[in-house]
Amino acid sequence: MLFAWLTLFSSNKVTAQDTANEEVKRVQRAIFIFNFAQQVGWPEIDQIDTFKIGVLGPDRTIIDLKSMAQKREIFGKPVEISRFQFVKNIKDIQLLYVHNKYNYDINYILGKISGKNILLVTEDYFYNSSMINMVNVGNSFEYEINANRIKNEDFQIASSLEQYAITSSQKWKGLFKTTEKSLEKALDENEEQKVAIKDKEERIKQQQEKISNQAKAIDTIKGSVLDRNRWIEKLSSESKITEKKYEEKLLIEKELEKNIRDQVTFIKNQEKKIEASIQEIQKQQEHLDQQNKEIKEKEQILEEQRSEIENQRTINWSLIALISLILIGGVFVYRSYLNKKRLNAALEAKNKEIHQQSLVLESKNKELEQFAYIASHDLQEPLNTISSFIGLISEDYGDSFDDIGKESLSFIKNASIRMKKLIDSLLEYSRLGRTRDFTKVDMNTVLVELKDDFTNILERTNAKIHSKKLPVIKGNPVELRLLLQNLVSNGIKFTEEDTIPEIQVAAIKKERKDEPSKKYWEFSVKDNGIGIPKIHQDRIFAIFQRLHSREKYQGTGIGLAHCKKIVESHNGEIWLESTEGKGTTFYFTIPE
Repeated sequence: MLFAWLTLFSSNKVTAQDTANEEVKRVQRAIFIFNFAQQVGWPEIDQIDTFKIGVLGPDRTIIDLKSMAQKREIFGKPVEISRFQFVKNIKDIQLLYVHNKYNYDINYILGKISGKNILLVTEDYFYNSSMINMVNVGNSFEYEINANRIKNEDFQIASSLEQYAITSSQKWKGLFKTTEKSLEKALDENEEQKVAIKDKEERIKQQQEKISNQAKAIDTIKGSVLDRNRWIEKLSSESKITEKKYEEKLLIEKELEKNIRDQVTFIKNQEKKIEASIQEIQKQQEHLDQQNKEIKEKEQILEEQRSEIENQRTINWSLIALISLILIGGVFVYRSYLNKKRLNAALEAKNKEIHQQSLVLESKNKELEQFAYIASHDLQEPLNTISSFIGLISEDYGDSFDDIGKESLSFIKNASIRMKKLIDSLLEYSRLGRTRDFTKVDMNTVLVELKDDFTNILERTNAKIHSKKLPVIKGNPVELRLLLQNLVSNGIKFTEEDTIPEIQVAAIKKERKDEPSKKYWEFSVKDNGIGIPKIHQDRIFAIFQRLHSREKYQGTGIGLAHCKKIVESHNGEIWLESTEGKGTTFYFTIPE
């Protein structure tokens, strides 16, 4: 039984030692990767918030990298570790680690990360096939650098990193051979250990059979207790060895961190020297700029002096001609003065006449405002009373009337409603054009809002409103909206029942023939409605003009009069082109 416990302990000891060595190598691998990142100059490193490292494939190195990322930073930035299963998914990282044992094609990887400022760190690949390539030698790592590939990606290599790198393929092959021999030796030792373990297992089996045949169970139990106590003592010894190795591993990590800090200090000192050199160069450049400025000022003074001399010569010759012209010009000035005096007198008379006309116009405007007040209050009040009483009579005494009486009441009620609409339309017409506070109006936005307002009509009639890109113009937003609303609604309303209304709105920029420098926008609203006969086109814009009965097409007949007044208040013109049965196109202009 004692032999069995010793054999088991020996086997556990070998396994624990191998495991500890592997853990140390994994920690060293992570430290090497962090050191590579810290000793390479990264382009635009100040523009990133987090330094990101990627691991390609199912490599357990990611565990050690994540553990180290919790303790260390790179260039003062937190570190984030990511895993990628496929090369095509690699993005948004600064460093990529990959091991050759996962059979990733190095050329395919380099092609995918080219131009993305990603540093490639590989392990066990061929010499000079990567950017930084590592190889496992004994209990540590060696590495080689492909300087050309690193510089092509705009990285700067620290001199300390190049100093300890493998610089020839022969040395690299030698490392691989050493590693292969160590691996073969380890495999042979592993096979021998397996045979020894198998023999020991057989012996343990025989010992167990002997123990089971012993008659006295008490001696066997005492022997087992003694063997266990020894095994516990050896486990305690093994635990101390493991703790010692862990302490050694911490010492290695601290030594490496100290090396990194020394390197960072060296880099910072170099940066300070570079900054001092840059400041000195800037001072020299400022001195040169100042000298150039002084030279230019002196050249400008010489040029001014030459120009002044030439001007003086020109002035001397010009004075003679000028004196002669003054005498001739005096005669013309006197005659112009007389003409100007006469024109000023005529202009003053015209101004008085215009002032008188403005007073008359102001009086007319006040009368129009008074009329609007009467229309909105004094006329609507009795009309509202009539409508109310007609409603009361219909409700209270409607059953007492015969069919003719009920029809008469209906006619009176409808007439009062039409009267109210006419008064409201007349009041609205009188208010148009009063304000001259024009702002920028996007006609595209106005048309979109109209489509939203016409949603029910569009769904009921299946009408379509098409438009090209409309301009932004200066005008009154409310009046321009009413203008477009009246023209579009007329195009939908005045259409045969079996025809789907289609409205097309467009605008083009034109120049005035008399003044080409002044431009304006010509809008067009085209429909496929019933059209307007030629004989009625002259009076279509007059107020309260109707071409059809109210039973067929509802309305007050003032919509186009509104349009005309709005366009004229914006200093524009409105007209139409129509063919009966084929549709109508309304045109109006708005100055730019």
